[in-house]
Amino acid sequence: MPERVHHRFEDVSPPAKKIKTSAVTESDRSIQEQNTSKDSPFPERSLNVENDYGSRNGKAHYPKAQPSRGTSNLRDKSTALLRFRKELPIWNHAKEIRQSLNSKDVLLLVGETGSGKSTQVPQFLIDEPWCRPLSVVISNGEKQQTVRVGGCIAITEPRRVAAITLARRVAEEVGTPLGSASPASKVGYSVRFDNSTSPSTRIKFLTEGMLLQEMLRDPWLRQYSAVIVDEVHERGVNVDLVMGFLKNIVSGDKEGRGGLPLKVAVMSATADLEGLQKFFDDKHDWALHREVRKACEKVDSMSTKKTEGGEDEDSEWSGIASGDDEDTSDLHRDSDHQTGEGISTKDLPNGKSKPNGSQPGHKTTTEPRTPSPLPAKPPPDSPHVSVCHISGRQHPVQSIYSPHPVPDFVDAALRTIFQIHYKEPLPGDILVFLTGQESVETLEGLVREYALALPPSVPKLLILPLFAALPQPAQQLVFQPTPPRTRKVILATNIAETSVTVAGVRFVVDCGKAKVKRFRARLGLDSLLVKPISQSAAIQRQGRAGREAAGKCYRLYTERDYLALAPAPTPEILRCDLSQAILTLKARGVDDILAFPFLDPPPRDALEKALMQLFQLGALTDAGRINELGQQMARLPLSAPLGRVLLAAAEPAMDCLGEAIDIIACLSVENVFLALTTEESHERAESARRALRHREGDHLTLLATVRAYAAEKADRKAWAERHFVSHRAMQAVMDVRKQLLAQTAHLSPAPHPSTQSKPTNPPTPSTILRAFLRGFAAHTARLSPDGSYRTLQGQHAVAVHPTSGLFGHRVEAIMYHEFVFTNRSYARGVSAVQMDWVAEVLGV
Repeated sequence: MPERVHHRFEDVSPPAKKIKTSAVTESDRSIQEQNTSKDSPFPERSLNVENDYGSRNGKAHYPKAQPSRGTSNLRDKSTALLRFRKELPIWNHAKEIRQSLNSKDVLLLVGETGSGKSTQVPQFLIDEPWCRPLSVVISNGEKQQTVRVGGCIAITEPRRVAAITLARRVAEEVGTPLGSASPASKVGYSVRFDNSTSPSTRIKFLTEGMLLQEMLRDPWLRQYSAVIVDEVHERGVNVDLVMGFLKNIVSGDKEGRGGLPLKVAVMSATADLEGLQKFFDDKHDWALHREVRKACEKVDSMSTKKTEGGEDEDSEWSGIASGDDEDTSDLHRDSDHQTGEGISTKDLPNGKSKPNGSQPGHKTTTEPRTPSPLPAKPPPDSPHVSVCHISGRQHPVQSIYSPHPVPDFVDAALRTIFQIHYKEPLPGDILVFLTGQESVETLEGLVREYALALPPSVPKLLILPLFAALPQPAQQLVFQPTPPRTRKVILATNIAETSVTVAGVRFVVDCGKAKVKRFRARLGLDSLLVKPISQSAAIQRQGRAGREAAGKCYRLYTERDYLALAPAPTPEILRCDLSQAILTLKARGVDDILAFPFLDPPPRDALEKALMQLFQLGALTDAGRINELGQQMARLPLSAPLGRVLLAAAEPAMDCLGEAIDIIACLSVENVFLALTTEESHERAESARRALRHREGDHLTLLATVRAYAAEKADRKAWAERHFVSHRAMQAVMDVRKQLLAQTAHLSPAPHPSTQSKPTNPPTPSTILRAFLRGFAAHTARLSPDGSYRTLQGQHAVAVHPTSGLFGHRVEAIMYHEFVFTNRSYARGVSAVQMDWVAEVLGV
């Protein structure tokens, strides 16, 4: 595990740019001259990057991936990789893992960072006798039918980039083409808007959301012999739902699988083993059900007592099936306290940074290693669940804290990058953790600008971004070998925190923050906020520097702030809008929501808010059961409101499906328009974008932008630069647009307008906005006499965001896509609507 070493940040600034800038001081230039003198920190021997790869200190290191040429090359590469696989810590546990799943249906595997669990476990299991496909007879009412069960292993990942990268790696190790590249491919992946599998696929990496989509077609998961849930400690909503459905399959009568068991392996670097073991243990089924009811009733009672001014009162209709009350006075959840997993929101610190002075003395000291996340005492043996512990091969990592709180983490990260580049020899790439696409692109521009001023004696910098909305080819550039005499700088969000391993990283810069979804039940609004990360997330980020050799982690916050962080992140199901989760449950036949085995029961008021929202969207009947419209919404790879928009746009009365798809594709990325910093650039951008701006607001402006970009046939990149539009974002928009068009082809027989040479009767702006109101009627606000906007539901003040085209304009009412909280409440993605449209949708 990593060591914690406390250093003082040295005041090393980025190199002086050749252009005039106030950010460069004389002291910066003197430091640069010192670092580029004859005593350069880059010795000649370190410039030969390739010589340092291979086995280090007896530890295995994955060689760089090379393009394959034919079947023989695939086999040769697989043979070459076998030596490195055998040196992984998990290799010696292969027999134990196989035996565990031979004797029991559930395996809890805790493997430290670098153990190789994500790539090796499916390969250990694929040739087991129980993993072969079998034909079985199942009863379907009065009829019997023969079905094929098993033969494939599913591995779920929390993020698409992890699923794709791991699939590529495992395909190389197996010696097979990847996914749809060949009908004989044995390894594939399935992520949102991208399915790459073949009829011969035996190992399939997919996101948790895609596995839930597959359950709509096959609730018994007959295609799979085993499901491996990786990185369960991240506790997203989808992983909680997947765990609940898997528990029902494992503990049920297996009638839908012809009596064949489904093997389940749950893997994590840090996990609450005892809580997971109790979750899967059959004898806790009824107790867990009663605990869910008790927790929900308790939250409901508290929220009722705290209701102020008539807000947030319990609705008469909840959509939750009622049941007999049970005496639960003697039941307690171990995971609700002390373990950090399943911790309740009220038990977490508020996350605010505490003021901290400089570290006294600034002395470099080496403390004992960070305790292993594995429990000191293993949980008691279970007749149904096996437990396996795998030690990692983590190299020591120094933790270097900032002596003072950092006011601007982007500026601090910029200085730290060049401090590392000047002082540390090659090889050694840098991984920087930032909060989102906007901060990544801002820092990317700054680093590129300063890198132009590097003297010839200093190695080059290769700056690569990595975030969720980045097109897949651009994401894969991060995993390519670093060119000679070059240091790679990866600017990433928290998608690089787990699962994904970038070869060559020895330095991590951690801003200590991440964007977190928060649902404000009182407002009924979902927002994305920048919040401090947890201690476990900080440890995961730190571990990225110690995968191949000793490394350093520069934390852009004080040690006191680190100690004040929550030990583990709050499960997403306790802090987010549950409408999509409830729609998922209802679509899969779960009508009694409280009876579903949640790892952590969500608050009842959040459940009721979600049910009421689905009812307003028309997805549920008066009795709280899902209807045909709700089933259609659940089959779309979109949130419930956006799914409702697409279905409304496909109606003959609207007939604007193509326009809705284009706008939704733009909303799937963080920012289509470039962020501008100077007044001059603002003026130039306003002039260039004048033809794209629409007076009705941002939704139609996005439509005009994507249509103009798609119509450009000569040079789209140049067009984007002229209009101050992000070419990278538009590439992602076009990819999502293409996938949505394919997935909604059944909704409308009419071709997309972009495929017609002369579109007839294009939909009016009012028609498009009314279609969006079908999904976002709850996201509306009315102009008040004092000139401000107040939401129709809750009467809360909201301001139009300065980046909106309607900023500074007054209209009767607005519809917005999202809420943003900074120094005040802002609405982003704003369009003007009429009150009679809103009344029509709300039925008032």
